[in-house]
Amino acid sequence: MPGRTLPTILSSDVASRTTAASCYVTRGTKVYDVTPFLEDHPGGGDLILEYAGKDVSQIMDDELAHSHSDSAYETLDKYLIGFVATDPVLKTVMKSQQPSNIVPLPPNETGMQELEENGCAEEVSPKLVYAATGMSCEADLSIPTDHRKDYRTHNFLDLDKPLLKQVWYGGFSREFYLEQVHRPRHYKHGGSAPLFGNCLEYLTKTPWYVVPMIWLPCVAYGTFLAYRQLPLSQTVAYWLTGLALWTLVEYTLHRGLFHVDKYLPDNRVGITAHFLLHGIHHYMPMDRLRLVMPPTLFIVLATPFYRLAHFVFYWDWYVAIAVFCGGIFGYICYDVTHYSLHHKKLPSYYQILRRYHMDHHYKDYENGFGVTSRFWDRVFGTELGPPPKAAKAA
Repeated sequence: MPGRTLPTILSSDVASRTTAASCYVTRGTKVYDVTPFLEDHPGGGDLILEYAGKDVSQIMDDELAHSHSDSAYETLDKYLIGFVATDPVLKTVMKSQQPSNIVPLPPNETGMQELEENGCAEEVSPKLVYAATGMSCEADLSIPTDHRKDYRTHNFLDLDKPLLKQVWYGGFSREFYLEQVHRPRHYKHGGSAPLFGNCLEYLTKTPWYVVPMIWLPCVAYGTFLAYRQLPLSQTVAYWLTGLALWTLVEYTLHRGLFHVDKYLPDNRVGITAHFLLHGIHHYMPMDRLRLVMPPTLFIVLATPFYRLAHFVFYWDWYVAIAVFCGGIFGYICYDVTHYSLHHKKLPSYYQILRRYHMDHHYKDYENGFGVTSRFWDRVFGTELGPPPKAAKAA
């Protein structure tokens, strides 16, 4: 469930998980279910069981007892299942007039103030950790990924090698692919990771200004042709009809084609097609040159809609052109808006849209499909709401 947070787990529950059948350990407020790792631990499972139900921070950091490598901490992170309230936090809860402001973790703003007043704000995780993305906030999307560490941890894609070949030959299951592709990465220096690794690379990178530069003249010319044959009022009406229809097309494409996750064929053809169409954008959402649609891909996707416009408005070629041009103008606004939401300083209305779209990337990729507007999300029940205070079940 992409939008949920990792749960708060009772300290008594953690303390009771001390057997080989169910073994929990903690580091600070983080809780790890290391049961599957007991047999694989280099020092043997019995060594972990000595600290079952307890905090392992001190023993893991004690170089005299045993030095743990970065790989050990990366392995431990795989088993993160939630958070636990420490004794100082529980004491604050007992004193509080409104304990529900603090637990379940994480606390709300009022609860956080209480914890600060009692000197234990650092005892809780101030961030929500979204289970499906591993992200806590929008800023996490722009933190450079240590590609070597990431590849060792997740065994998915090496960002320094052509991505397409790795997706095609990776042998990934659909479940594993979707889990990984929706955990955002950020390439070094904000650049673009290699996709093809050859001369085709150029066709995958499109500066935002290319979209209006190529398609606005086409829209203007088509609108002019329609205006020459239709009264001005009809030209405007049909053009605006196309613009309005675009908002529904935007939502439908984003939800029904780009996020066809549940119906994605479990084979490399389906997975690779998904990656090229939209998966790469969720995998590397802050890539400046892969945010807007390349002209070649746009032509492929726009051709069926051109034919559909002439099929629906069959009685007049110029009516169909006016509607189609209005729709293409909507697309131009969409792509420029999409780029701006990721990379531009914006006025207040667009700041709201920006937060909404960023939430789609780091909180919940199964909702929030509107980019230029959340209207159709409201209509179809996929609008992103405020984050839950905490999830009560893993």
